[in-house]
Amino acid sequence: MDIIQLLPSHVANQIAAGEVIQRPASAVKEMLENALDAGSSEIKIFVKDAGRSLLQIVDNGCGMSTKDAKMCFKRHATSKIKNADDLFNIKTMGFRGEAMASIGAIAHVEIKTKLTSKELGTHLIIEGGKIKDSNDCGTADGTSIKVKNLFYNVPARRKFLKSDKVEMRHINEEFIRVALANPNIKMQLFHNEKEVFHLPKSNFRQRIVNIIGGKKNESLVPVKEETTLVEVSGFVGKPESAKRTRGEQYFFVNGRYIKSHYLHHAVNKAFEELIPNNYFPSYFINLVIDPQLIDINIHPTKTEIKFEDEKAIYAIIRASVKRSLGAYNIAPSIDFAQELSFNIDYTKNTTNNLKQPEIKIDPNYTPFKTEAKEQIETHEIIKEEKLKQSSFSKIIDSERELEDINQIGNCFIAVPNKEGLLLMHQRRAHKRILFEYFRKTISANKGQSQKLLFPKEIKFSTLDLITISEMKEELSRVGFNINIEKDSIIITGVPSECMQENLQSIIENLIEQEKNSESLETNHNQNLALSLAKSLAIKKVKALDKKEIMSLKNELFKCEFPSVCPNGKRTMIQLKTSEIEKYF
Repeated sequence: MDIIQLLPSHVANQIAAGEVIQRPASAVKEMLENALDAGSSEIKIFVKDAGRSLLQIVDNGCGMSTKDAKMCFKRHATSKIKNADDLFNIKTMGFRGEAMASIGAIAHVEIKTKLTSKELGTHLIIEGGKIKDSNDCGTADGTSIKVKNLFYNVPARRKFLKSDKVEMRHINEEFIRVALANPNIKMQLFHNEKEVFHLPKSNFRQRIVNIIGGKKNESLVPVKEETTLVEVSGFVGKPESAKRTRGEQYFFVNGRYIKSHYLHHAVNKAFEELIPNNYFPSYFINLVIDPQLIDINIHPTKTEIKFEDEKAIYAIIRASVKRSLGAYNIAPSIDFAQELSFNIDYTKNTTNNLKQPEIKIDPNYTPFKTEAKEQIETHEIIKEEKLKQSSFSKIIDSERELEDINQIGNCFIAVPNKEGLLLMHQRRAHKRILFEYFRKTISANKGQSQKLLFPKEIKFSTLDLITISEMKEELSRVGFNINIEKDSIIITGVPSECMQENLQSIIENLIEQEKNSESLETNHNQNLALSLAKSLAIKKVKALDKKEIMSLKNELFKCEFPSVCPNGKRTMIQLKTSEIEKYF
């Protein structure tokens, strides 16, 4: 019995579309690349409902004839390559002829296009890959493409789209990648009729500043190197602008954004000994290389490419970045690590008149007794630890009466009890306390705010300001009072647990976690509580007085799950007397 058969064309098109168009941002990327190949000097993008309802790209490029407009929606129809050899000499953004065919197969598409030499243009309506209507029309030079109801005939893929905030974040990122690679093109992005980005034609440095923010200009260090293999140009951020998480790392090869962990490692090596191990430098690096020495046809989205001599390019990038940092006298300051992490260990200072910071915990605080218990994520609580709750409660009852507790190595708290010795990890314990407090506070919308005597202004990039505006409601629930200005935020109130000295670091950590989060709306509050707990918890090594130790211990034992921190790691272990005797 014969079982192999050819797939129907509409099924094959939907499979191909799944490879190329994974989400609304994928469609934006493909249509932007087509607009670039058309020689546009101005591009506008209009988005509604994060691309679910509408994606529209308007350009002033060369336009298409009626025949070309119809052909562009057929699979593998392209003007870029004629034979297989052309694949190794590609100088355009698109070349496989899959983009519009894939989009047309899973959406309602309307296109208006006109050649600059013609008086009338072409109007097409496509549904499910088939042309439903075609006629002449009056329209401006260039092309306007509307993509409506994306994935209307692939409900499974539409179902797995993330929230509007997450999907719009991906669209913003794709827009930024194209905008950075093409500073000579005026670009605008609108979402729900509100302008998000307005980028005039400029040079590369000004385009970076327009996107990332004005504060970035003073921290940019130019990189320039010309070799027979590759030409390297662009900018890297000064060491003090490095962040704890990735977010401002961009490589462009022949005007195309690429991802490369290998080349990213080359830049990191150039910053070795200039930034802490857990920080990432900013960089915006352009590589110009002979198209015959690279292969950009190894991935459907074309964000990964293969170099013929990857090791040589690694060495060139590392050397050129290191030379630029040296040429501009970039060197770490004496207390560089402390400046970046705000990790000030007062125990190392012998000056007696320095006041020891206090842990801000209210021992009498008993919030929301009637609140139902929330579902805890699997990664947060380990099953074995749940089983140990009953044994820990016995320890708690017996040791609360004892006050002979001490700190070990300014990191652990030792609590003697009837069974032996209970050891607590002070930072993890504090994280658990803060996590449960903020989780309940956000849910009940009863955050306590402490008004700042002098409002704090912090400058951010446009993308970061968008992220903050999306988080503003949740932040207000925990006690942050924030006003958003043109290129900065003004903080007038903070949660009572928040230290002003760490304010900028805390906000930046919240932004980075939000930007990198793919979680569903139902877990959004829990993610915010977790991020705040991490940012505000005391340092791992910190001297505490007797009162602070007692307060930390008592608050931990009031928690719902005192034995583990929000990341699932132990907050305490019980050493029985019999176990201690083994060491003697």
